[in-house]
Amino acid sequence: MRAVFQLRKELGTDHGTVKRVADQTGIGVESLRNWVKQAETDQGITPGVTTAQAARISELEQENRELRRANSILKSASAFFAAELDRPSR
Repeated sequence: MRAVFQLRKELGTDHGTVKRVADQTGIGVESLRNWVKQAETDQGITPGVTTAQAARISELEQENRELRRANSILKSASAFFAAELDRPSR
């Protein structure tokens, strides 16, 4: 990625820099293009979700799934115990 940024600085243009660096390094053009795009987002050059934000979103989504599962278990347990309390005792 640094090579792309350096080449852009030297040439004064963005056109063709990713392909040129990809060809020189043997990296896939689209892979490098995506990495450069994400680096630009992380640096605040372009708008979008940063790597840190994406990681935090992923953590929150996982926590949300776990809480929904726990909630479901608690609801089932609550219904079970409520039914047990409603039964007449012997």
